[in-house]
Amino acid sequence: MVKIRLRRMGAKKAPFYRVVVSDSRSPRDGRFIEEIGYYNPMTAPQEIKIDAEKAKKWIANGAQPTETVKVLLKKTGITE
Repeated sequence: MVKIRLRRMGAKKAPFYRVVVSDSRSPRDGRFIEEIGYYNPMTAPQEIKIDAEKAKKWIANGAQPTETVKVLLKKTGITE
């Protein structure tokens, strides 16, 4: 099963996330198929940048976004 989820980057207590498409069996920060954006919760207005075309393509192909990614997709206006 393919999932769209967050991959944690950044230093200790300063998280930065990349939005990636990966196999659900691979570890959180392990192998991924494609990187489709990023999310930075540390900036004053949270910075969210997701490639809408790639996200829609993966969802159409059956990729399941995680709960957190669903919220981010709604905030960016990619899904309703």
